Amino acid sequence: MRIHRFFVHVVVLTVLFGAMAGGAWKLASATSYEELSLFTNVMTLVRRNYVEPIDEGTLVRGAVRGMLQELDPHSTFMDSDSYSEMQVDTRGEFHGLGIEITKSVDGFIQVVSPIEGTPADRAGIRSLDQIVAICPTEVPEDWTEECRSTKQMTLFEAVQLMRGPKGSNITVEIWREGFDRPQPYTVTRDVVKVVSVSGRMLEPGYAYVRIRAFQERTVDDLTRDLRKLHEESGEQFQGLVLDLRDNPGGLLDQAVKVADKFLDGGLVVYTEGRVESQRHEFTASTQGTEGNYPMAILVNAGSASASEIVAGALQDHDRALVIGAKTFGKGSVQTVYPLEGGSGLRLTTALYYTPGGRSIQEVGIQPDIEIEAVVAKRERVKARRRLREQDLEGHFTQEEADPNSEVVDEEAEGGDSPEDPQLARALEVLKSWNYFERFMGDRTASLPREARDEKSATASP
Repeated sequence: MRIHRFFVHVVVLTVLFGAMAGGAWKLASATSYEELSLFTNVMTLVRRNYVEPIDEGTLVRGAVRGMLQELDPHSTFMDSDSYSEMQVDTRGEFHGLGIEITKSVDGFIQVVSPIEGTPADRAGIRSLDQIVAICPTEVPEDWTEECRSTKQMTLFEAVQLMRGPKGSNITVEIWREGFDRPQPYTVTRDVVKVVSVSGRMLEPGYAYVRIRAFQERTVDDLTRDLRKLHEESGEQFQGLVLDLRDNPGGLLDQAVKVADKFLDGGLVVYTEGRVESQRHEFTASTQGTEGNYPMAILVNAGSASASEIVAGALQDHDRALVIGAKTFGKGSVQTVYPLEGGSGLRLTTALYYTPGGRSIQEVGIQPDIEIEAVVAKRERVKARRRLREQDLEGHFTQEEADPNSEVVDEEAEGGDSPEDPQLARALEVLKSWNYFERFMGDRTASLPREARDEKSATASP
């Protein structure tokens, strides 16, 4: 509805008032009451005079969506379907195609990667494919109105269309570099179990673990895989590569627990919001900590949120080298509130900071060793610039993320392949202990990162 922006601010007040108790009503100003009156008047005029009958519930929900669009890119209203979808994502099992998606720069839905062994993988869908249209049934003789363009479609809308009962068919129209025109791919939905952690030995003594997302059982899966790799190795690791590339984030508590696996104490991350109650500190403990072997963390522009928490914490504690490309730069914390009718509110309530006091909002985590990935020759696709937080409309700026401020209110897919220069460099660094010692030796874990940088600069000849 176009009307929603007309009374954005008054709906904010309506929601806030509904959540406040007794005495908080006294805080409302005369201006607030005027805005509430404006909202009521507009609703009355629309109900009486709009050219067609309207569903007032739909109108109010549209107004709420418009209100949240005025805040930041990550605060959203979720209807009952979207709210259920979010809960399914954290559990890691659903009926669908088995692809990780994002938004391309030109507004279409883009495939980050198909999950190995899933319907999408078997149908031949590849990384960097653009899904330009979605048809909820098998491909018709010609594309009909049922097949929706994904131009400007939200990720939630795309996910809702692509998920469905096991055994049902869906057709997606794919554009790929080298295609003369988009091609239809029909996929049969199936049960998709997202394995958030996988691992293997790269060679004797050197382990590799990839975390695809931070879900309810991520730290349990990580513990299980590390135990298996230790048994396979037969001795203490000589080095570990932790791959967080294209990991969009997920549950904060799981990110903290993953970092805790490799830290024997100290701060992992802290959050600060507008009020004191939103200040939280998350610390590591000695229980269950891995050995003090060399570590390298792989990141890229698809590493966001919880991934950046882990990378930033281990980097600030000098526990690991970060290798790859600058991360996405999402340094905000969203709290999910359940609402009436099975809907939910995802609201940005705080910003998070690394142990050294860094905000990664907008700027991301800068790797210790920066190296771009290359596209495998078999793909023959041109690398596209990846979206980052700084590209999103309405994002918090780095200045706004400064904990001392007075604000009141390009790389291609990395992948684990023989032509993966980031992984090859990580292994090279881990195998060269002398290089690792020289790189880490001058850094002082007890100082904030800015102080360490200053110390390093003054010590330079």
